[in-house]
Amino acid sequence: MCWLRWEVMSVTYFKLSLRNARRQARDYLIYFVTMVMASALIYVFNGLAFSNEVRQLAQGLDSLPLVIVFASIVVVCIFGWLVSYSTRFMLTRRSRELGLYILCGITNNQVAQLFFLENLAAGVVSLFFGVALGGLLYQALRAVVMSLFGLPYRFALTLSVPSVLLTALYLSAIYLYALQKNRKLIRRMKIYDLIYYEKQNEDAVIQTGKGRRKLFLISIVSGVIGTCLLMTGGTAAGLIGAECIIFFLFGFFLSFASGVPAFFDRHPFRKYQGQNLLVFRTLTAKLATMGIAMAVISLIFTATLLTEGSGFMINGLTRSRAADNACFDLYLSAEGEKKDFTPYLVYIAENIPVEQSLLYRIFLSGSTQVMDYICEHTAHDNYEYDSDPVLRFSDYAMLRTMAGYPAVEPEPGKYLIHCKSFLEEPLRSYDGTLSLNGISLTAGSIHTEHLSQGFYDMTNGRDYILVIPDETADGLEIHHTAYAAKTAEPVTEAQLAVLSDMSDQDYDEETDPLGYVFVDTRANEENMAAMQILLLVFPLFYIALALTMTAAAILTIQQLSETDRYRRQFVLLRKLGMDQRDMARALRNQFAVYYTMPAVPAVLISVPFILKLCYQPEPGVMVGISSPAAVTAISLGVFFLIYGIYILLAYTSLKRNVLPKRFRK
Repeated sequence: MCWLRWEVMSVTYFKLSLRNARRQARDYLIYFVTMVMASALIYVFNGLAFSNEVRQLAQGLDSLPLVIVFASIVVVCIFGWLVSYSTRFMLTRRSRELGLYILCGITNNQVAQLFFLENLAAGVVSLFFGVALGGLLYQALRAVVMSLFGLPYRFALTLSVPSVLLTALYLSAIYLYALQKNRKLIRRMKIYDLIYYEKQNEDAVIQTGKGRRKLFLISIVSGVIGTCLLMTGGTAAGLIGAECIIFFLFGFFLSFASGVPAFFDRHPFRKYQGQNLLVFRTLTAKLATMGIAMAVISLIFTATLLTEGSGFMINGLTRSRAADNACFDLYLSAEGEKKDFTPYLVYIAENIPVEQSLLYRIFLSGSTQVMDYICEHTAHDNYEYDSDPVLRFSDYAMLRTMAGYPAVEPEPGKYLIHCKSFLEEPLRSYDGTLSLNGISLTAGSIHTEHLSQGFYDMTNGRDYILVIPDETADGLEIHHTAYAAKTAEPVTEAQLAVLSDMSDQDYDEETDPLGYVFVDTRANEENMAAMQILLLVFPLFYIALALTMTAAAILTIQQLSETDRYRRQFVLLRKLGMDQRDMARALRNQFAVYYTMPAVPAVLISVPFILKLCYQPEPGVMVGISSPAAVTAISLGVFFLIYGIYILLAYTSLKRNVLPKRFRK
């Protein structure tokens, strides 16, 4: 004990703090790397908030700083919990060491100051490396933003001083709050309490095994009910469902430690199969000490998957709608046939370089047979047309040319159907005959390219349109007149504003109720989509990434802290004669079950909700890579990719320190 007293008294607190900080960074490398990534992540999104270049991309991005600040506050709270939990955990693991410092004559205040300084030093280093890494990551994010708006990207490595200061402010608040709590705790603790602080376990909420088994069953039922209520979509049912889900997660993990022994009591022959006894005994012992933490982590994983799923859903919805509405560089339409487009065409001719253009009409067939068939064979029946919309073949061929689609040959005696992709399959079995001007036409080929068939009735048919020979359109009722153009350069926001102002001035509900002209451009649709992705999707991914990193880091810190115990356990098993290959298999199984436990409930809860969410938009937009199944799969893939990195790092470290060298592969 004298040598320890001499060592402590011979070095300054500052040097001791630095030494402990270096050791802490080595022992808790995963935590340190996570905080570096957290600093980089916060810096990157602060860079977006302070970037004049980004805000000037579109007028609607003025609210971007407010959105980023709100998302950053959420992220700071998430990382704040990580730092608070991790520093408290480090205090628990190092309590004996700190108690020995006090036993050697250092006061509680000095030990508290020592612990405070060494963790603060680790925070300063993580901020430094985080800002350096964030500068590179910001360039990657900047390249993505530029590509969203169709602009060229030029690498320009810069340091945003406001972003650095705000990031430092956020991290200072995180560390000072967490460390101040531990500082107060150390000051109040006695030597005995500090030395044996590591031995404290989580208090059992339910004391009896029978009570925990009842809680286990009730929590399972609560989880099923909660998931079903979330699927209903109602606000009240959703709130009750969320409460049931929270009760399920906490009840499940608090009672699981007694549920496993009860299961093996009823099935004793399974207890000694393979490594079951070793794996589940280790797991139940772990859950007995961190059941609440495991429930919180599972809840975080659930929130992560729901946030990622919402982000991918919004991204797919936005891109799909933009692709459908942005078929033509310039598009105008007005109800009926009497609207005079001359002022608009004059402005366009004088100010916008047009390569190809077409002024055409959308007719009504006088029959609702195709509409009725669609309503009978699909869940979509929201059509406001009095009858099926039709388009002359010559106009259709020109529209395909302007949109860049392959030419389509006319089919004598037949009409073509151009529809959204979700209608292709049901319409393949449609064989109705269309009679126009005494000419009977049978159903021909079906085409599904984007052709401005979105929300608006004054587009090329809502979801579908019938393409008929030119001569059969004579005398048909005209639903609306439209103008489409392919321009040499994208239509600017200023030019769109002029055309929109002309439409507003031209419209008078009392004297000319049909005079409103709908104006849209490809550039406007793409900019609107890019803005929605930047304002909605990016913050959701920002929060989801922070949630995943926080929960995975806490699990990994907990697991790696057991390295010495695992080593002693496997040394004992080797002495008892356990085959070393079985030891390696047991370690893998323990690892797999430990990391799977909090993820399984999150997946079971989130997948139905994401699928339900993706089926909410109008039909025809969530297709292809944005289909409900694809969105769910991508959300799970991204989540498990990040989660898997932490698992791989933890397993590699634990295997290297626990197993003999020849069994580490």
